[in-house]
Amino acid sequence: MEKLTTNNFKYTKTIRIWLIIGLIMLIGQVVIGGITRLTGSGLSITKWDIITGVIPPFNDVAWENEFELYKETPQFHKINSTFTLQEFKFIYFWEYFHRLWVRSLGFVFLIPFIIFAVKKQLDFYLIKRLGIVILLTILTASAGWIMVKSGLINRPWVNAYKLAIHFTLAVLVVWALVKTVSDVYLLGSKSLIPSKKIVSYVIIIAFLQMIVAGIMAGMRAGLYYPTWPDMNGEFIPGVLLDSANWDWHNMINYDSYLFAPALIQFTHRMLAYILVVATIYMFVKLKKKVEESSRKWINSAMILVWVQVVLGILTVLNVEGKIPLIFGVSHQLVGFLYFMSLLFLYDSLRKQKA
Repeated sequence: MEKLTTNNFKYTKTIRIWLIIGLIMLIGQVVIGGITRLTGSGLSITKWDIITGVIPPFNDVAWENEFELYKETPQFHKINSTFTLQEFKFIYFWEYFHRLWVRSLGFVFLIPFIIFAVKKQLDFYLIKRLGIVILLTILTASAGWIMVKSGLINRPWVNAYKLAIHFTLAVLVVWALVKTVSDVYLLGSKSLIPSKKIVSYVIIIAFLQMIVAGIMAGMRAGLYYPTWPDMNGEFIPGVLLDSANWDWHNMINYDSYLFAPALIQFTHRMLAYILVVATIYMFVKLKKKVEESSRKWINSAMILVWVQVVLGILTVLNVEGKIPLIFGVSHQLVGFLYFMSLLFLYDSLRKQKA
């Protein structure tokens, strides 16, 4: 049987609340990141200063200096060359807020972590788990800067694959923290539990979907086929049926040829349909076999997967030259909440320590 913790260490209520606050802030970071991406704000700050970057411009001279730096970017020259200072301030705000939230998240974790460790309120198990969360967070931030740099040379957008790496690492941070919360709250089943294999399979499919979603966001693939249930009148886009197009060169040069965006959006749609079917099967298979504590997670997953599909359809149908902000951000947020509900469901099905 699986163990919930490595020993009988008792965590205080303060530590439990602290971890929940951290998880909520991580979800907040996902939302802010989505807004930053969809408003085209991610390239507005052209440098990364860990300390001085906390202080935004406070006077006209400082703002003009930041604006001049932005004017040197390909995004300004190719897309936003008519921007006024006020328009620049808008996109600067979201990127600044995105970075500030990450720094705040670091302090929310680091300072209490040190205090709890000094007071010996953390055991080695929790220190190790939080160490993994912190390491993944650092990797996510580093990948974020590498991603931003990819949009400051030659091209006006960040590299889609680097954005996907950044996004996938963020998913792993949430995954690691959900596991930590589950362990600290001793999430588990007290009685005989059903097989968790079906939940594992759904989690794997959902994780693959998250990776594809990151690539799709980076390619802005949603702009090319703003119809549903067809894709511009076809179930399978014609560009995918021509074997000559199946070339790695087309996957790399996704800005200049339709093949890669078509493939990624088609894959994203198919995985969504598979996830709906898999979630329904999981729900029917386990609904009457799990305890009440697990039932809330399986119910949540069932509701959220349908909300996610509806939001995905509304996002596509409301594309008018750009992804609609409210639907795009909501689609990303609900996707994360659905994934988290699967993770909590999986943890709730393990045998609880006596």
